[in-house]
Amino acid sequence: MARMYSRKKGKASSKKPIRKTAPSWVRYKSKEIEMLIVKLAREGNSPSKIGLILRDSYGIPLSKQITGKKITKILEEKSLLQKLPEDLLALIKRSIAIRKHLEKNAKDETAVRGLTLTENKIKALAAYYKKTKRLPVDWKYEPNKIRLYLE
Repeated sequence: MARMYSRKKGKASSKKPIRKTAPSWVRYKSKEIEMLIVKLAREGNSPSKIGLILRDSYGIPLSKQITGKKITKILEEKSLLQKLPEDLLALIKRSIAIRKHLEKNAKDETAVRGLTLTENKIKALAAYYKKTKRLPVDWKYEPNKIRLYLE
């Protein structure tokens, strides 16, 4: 499938393991991994950062193979999930950074286009999350209010 705005097709990506069962060399049990995920979430880590820490520090390739649940599902059950989804939050932070750049460099047309594309991605993602009930139906992206919310 092509990229959203460039019509290019990316080929480089990491592949997930074909095997659905847990590897034999992982020494952690399901409950231990859930406790680790909760501990890392309480330290303020995002779900993707938790996955990286589990992979790099604890040698757990995929928590879903062992626990049977994704990291976000575990955090949702323990009510530790953030209000805004992580990918939406990253796009919002990017748009805020572009807006700060445009305050200093008003004639940067490339940045204006980047801001337009980023905000369109935010709106599309917000519509998806409203449809899947991850965001409230009355949630609306307003750049000035969001900036205050994040800072």
